[in-house]
Amino acid sequence: MTTKPKWAFFEGQIVPFDQAKVSIMTHTLNYGTGAFAGIRAYWNPDEERMYIFRILDHFRRFLSSARFLYAQVDYTPEQLAEITVELVAREDWRQDCYIRPLLYKAEEAIGVRLHNLRDAVAIFTIPFGKYIQDEEGAKVCVSSWRRVNDNAIPARGKLIGSYMNSAAIKTEAMLNGFDEAIVLNEDGHVAEGSAENLFIVRDGALITPPVYSNILEGITRRTLIQLAREEFEIPVVERQIDRSELYVADEAFFCGTGVQIVAIASIDHRPIGGGRIGPLTQKLRDLYFRIVRGYEPRYSHWLTPVPAGARAGARPQ
Repeated sequence: MTTKPKWAFFEGQIVPFDQAKVSIMTHTLNYGTGAFAGIRAYWNPDEERMYIFRILDHFRRFLSSARFLYAQVDYTPEQLAEITVELVAREDWRQDCYIRPLLYKAEEAIGVRLHNLRDAVAIFTIPFGKYIQDEEGAKVCVSSWRRVNDNAIPARGKLIGSYMNSAAIKTEAMLNGFDEAIVLNEDGHVAEGSAENLFIVRDGALITPPVYSNILEGITRRTLIQLAREEFEIPVVERQIDRSELYVADEAFFCGTGVQIVAIASIDHRPIGGGRIGPLTQKLRDLYFRIVRGYEPRYSHWLTPVPAGARAGARPQ
């Protein structure tokens, strides 16, 4: 069972979580007309400090998603980051946590549209560990569903309504005995997982679908591309991937804020590499977790420390 937050940012201020409520007539609840972000904060037990990973990058993407919705958001990324740091400090989690900002159409209205509706932002946090339990050897299938097309619902935005597509993909996979699924786009090329970006390794190169393959422009994806090139001098290729190429990959893994880095052991019952986490995936994964917990000072610019004992207060709308 998910641990319930004590606090939420709602209607311009931090309030007890139980007071953060919306009507069943709220437009986003009825039509999916909203956006969200997922941000991780990591607990460093040696320093007894929480670090939020790439918070400004997440809020910049959050506000980009708002553009698809004709939404008016009266906060900058820096203001949203400040509110979030205060909220995480108020919760005082002493373990890894997940931060969920929401943009929603707060109007109580019936009628499908995006314009002439009041926009609101809410944020809450919860303790959060693994998204997929077997992070070193997930069993994966190729989904019968296709990824939403950019000209239908843009996958590069984290739009609430579009995650019906992700939910259908994930449920089909799990009910068929898999941990996760890989989804193809409308032209039959590999896009990503149900809610994760995807990399494969072939002949020493790291390969990932390009942003025009109807994928989320992932922040973890961008991070790993940079680390592969700069830290390990691994060539990274962004190109289309055929379904059959998945089966002959030397390694494969998912990445994302929620999933973090999960090695793929098999795809459609075909073992990938040795059927367990590969050496390149392991190197990237080890470095990534050192960075997000504050053990690599040269990447401290990606981290926002949460001060101990910060006090939360009211914020203007």
